Amino acid sequence: MSPRRLTIALAGNPNSGKTSIFNNLTGTRQKVGNWPGVTVEKKEGHISRPGYDITIVDLPGTYSLTPFSIEEVVARNYLLDERPDVVIDIIDASNLERSLYLATQIRELDCKVIFALNMADMARTRGMKINERTLSNLLDVPVVFTVGNRNQGMQELLEQAIRLAESPVPPDRTRRVKYSNDIEEAIGRLKLFLESKIGEKLPYLTRWVAIKLLEDDTIVQERLVAAAPEAGRQVLQAAQVQRKHIAERFDEDPQIVMTDERYGFIAGIVREVQTSTTLQRVDISRSIDLVLTHRLFGFPIFVFFIWAMFQLTFTLGEYPMKWIEAGVGLMAGTVGSILPEGLFKNLIVDGIIAGVGSVIKFMPNILILFFCIALFEDTGYMARSAFLMDRIMHLIGLHGKSFIPMLMGFGCNVPAIMAARTLESEKDRILTILITPFMSCSAKLPVYVVLAGAFFGARAGTVIFGLYLLGIVLSILTGRIFRSTLLKGADAPFVMELPPYRMPMAKSLMIHMWDRSRIFLRKMTQVILLGSVIVWALSSFPRESATIREDAGAVAPGPAAAEDVLSGTGETHGNSADEAADELRRAAKAVLAENSYIGRLGRFIEPVFAPLGIEWRGAVALLSGFVAKEIVVSTLGVLYASGDGEEEGALEEALLASGMTSLSALSMMVFVLLYLPCLATTTAIRKETGSSRWMFFSIGYSTAVAWLGALLVYQGGRLLGFS
Repeated sequence: MSPRRLTIALAGNPNSGKTSIFNNLTGTRQKVGNWPGVTVEKKEGHISRPGYDITIVDLPGTYSLTPFSIEEVVARNYLLDERPDVVIDIIDASNLERSLYLATQIRELDCKVIFALNMADMARTRGMKINERTLSNLLDVPVVFTVGNRNQGMQELLEQAIRLAESPVPPDRTRRVKYSNDIEEAIGRLKLFLESKIGEKLPYLTRWVAIKLLEDDTIVQERLVAAAPEAGRQVLQAAQVQRKHIAERFDEDPQIVMTDERYGFIAGIVREVQTSTTLQRVDISRSIDLVLTHRLFGFPIFVFFIWAMFQLTFTLGEYPMKWIEAGVGLMAGTVGSILPEGLFKNLIVDGIIAGVGSVIKFMPNILILFFCIALFEDTGYMARSAFLMDRIMHLIGLHGKSFIPMLMGFGCNVPAIMAARTLESEKDRILTILITPFMSCSAKLPVYVVLAGAFFGARAGTVIFGLYLLGIVLSILTGRIFRSTLLKGADAPFVMELPPYRMPMAKSLMIHMWDRSRIFLRKMTQVILLGSVIVWALSSFPRESATIREDAGAVAPGPAAAEDVLSGTGETHGNSADEAADELRRAAKAVLAENSYIGRLGRFIEPVFAPLGIEWRGAVALLSGFVAKEIVVSTLGVLYASGDGEEEGALEEALLASGMTSLSALSMMVFVLLYLPCLATTTAIRKETGSSRWMFFSIGYSTAVAWLGALLVYQGGRLLGFS
């Protein structure tokens, strides 16, 4: 007998702990994508229980089901159209009144609902006591206490959901919000009119449709007309009459009146089920905020946390990075000793292993970075960073809420740009989208680690922090310019909820890291692998054109000398045969690359980058970075390949041996920080702004700023006597 399939939807307010519960229930058995037709993230998890295959769907966090934002539309449409077997509404037990607004709206949909009173420990700490039996009886829903970040109550919650899904008894429709007599009469008249005109053509409860029509819900109006055009228009006219009657009776918009009455109903529920002890409790979150959001000390503390994040990313990540690098070198040496000399060996060793291996070793650094960002999110400090940045963001006509997408940009610019859709103003959204790419994403981190590690040693972490800080400063300056010219507008007010501080859950942090590492590994096997092979091919052909000139006493005359050296048949001279052979092999590869297709391309574009102190190989690497910034490192790994890649730090040594200086390395890092976004980011810009014009503007503007910034660094440094 095949197991029964059940679908459980998780709904709830932002910061209610919904993500923690989803992660606890599903673990790593998650699938992340986008909801059909929109870029809002969709998460699904699949779990098995005896006799059941269960799909858990994590709906976007919303405060209501009124379709003002795309998240609210997505959540409501899913509940209406997909009809999950059970809806688990995650309620912040420490803020019951606010959470019950969404809960009562879900209850009006007449679906099977469970209330998960989450963060019950925090409610107890604040001296609150909730009578779950009374709440269950008043609204006729099962109630379960949970503590998501401690994995408490998960098993009971799942058992209750299965029991409710199997229950043949429909929900009791009498347990609903009771409005005032005038509104209830309007709902009743409209409900009867709906039933007489449309009947079963609309697959929703007629009472719920009547309420939405009185609230002037445009989506319900459109669906009504689509289901029955002529009758639907008659119903809309009747609804307008009832709306007018309510407006005249209360001297207020019907939607506001109904919202007030819904909150009045909720207030009555809260009085019945919640009591507060007389014991004075210390609000830990408020006490911590006295320090972390202090007017004087808060911002320096925030800067210190960001600096510590990058210092930790570089110093702690250096050890596993060396282990992976050693493993890549061992693989290159082993494969190189097995395969016979020829093009295939060069493709495997110098193309695939050198290219992909030069990037994959930075996975520990990226994981540490994402761990720190997840730590900020799970503890509640991410919202505080937006609060602290509010005053600075007002300099560019934005508010602190815009800083959250920018801070998310430290991980990846694509979801950061998508996150800008939570901003209410269109000009605010476009401005935030345009300045977010200046925030250095994790894909640029491998470039910084290679160059800073090779040329700045122990100061590498501070240099990397300086680059990220430069990105923030330039995004603010750019925003000020755009707000005064292209996107003029008044400063937006800033009201943002500061969630309570929470102890991060190790399981949730690990899941965040796994999600990011999975994306990184997917890039390894797709984009970066393909890019490395293409760069190797372009740097290896045409081979017959390569020659080696006399250089430093090591001579391999004749047009086929480079080929002879690479195949192991060329002669070497010097005090140490091994060192001379390795040096001559490097020279042969450099000559082959310089005379190849990619070398010709590099020489063609080199005059553009020469004032920045970037030679042709660096210029080609930057050009390849448009596809994905990690390819910059893989391209350097192919073009600067040394020996067979067996030495630890081979790429860094090759960069030092190439004549690159610390000043030119810094110039290249500044260019990588600021120049055109990757292909995925530019696509996201076009989708989110709805215009290719803004996408091309972003590409042109950011690249111009990158060139000027790198020029100032390199030429200014030379004037000051740096090298």
